[in-house]
This record gives sequence, C-alpha cells and structure tokens, in this order.
Amino acid sequence: MNVEHEINLLVEEIRRLGTKNADGKLSVKFGVLFADEKCANLFEALVGTLKAAKRRKIVTYSGELLLQGVHDNVDILLLQD
Repeated sequence: MNVEHEINLLVEEIRRLGTKNADGKLSVKFGVLFADEKCANLFEALVGTLKAAKRRKIVTYSGELLLQGVHDNVDILLLQD
C-alpha cells in the first residue's frame, strides 16, 4: 500500500471513530484508534501512518512518537475536512 492511500484510509477512520471538539474539528484518542479492530486490520504501522499524515499537515497531535498505553489519551486532530 502506498502512503497516500494509507493516509486517506486514516482520515476515513478518524471520521468514523472521532467526535467534534469545541472548534468543530474531528478528534479521536490514539488509544481508540489503536484498539479498534478495523484499524488493526487496515494499518500495518499505524504510528508510521500518523507521522506521515502529521508531516503533510492532515492531522496534528502532541509529541513525536505515540506509544500504546502511554499515549492512549492523546488527541489526534483532523485538520482537513
């Protein structure tokens, strides 16, 4: 799978699992994405896909590297509709 395709799938999953915040932007907790069965089957490297999407300014989150357990409550914010 190419990176662009995986990022598009990630955006779809954030839309499916996320909720709108006070600014009207969709966000989802890293732990929710990581634990979701569909996401587990779609993404070989969820963290790598998130990093690629962050570099392209499609999503944002605090920190550089997200780890299961430690960063489960980190919000991943979708910057594009």
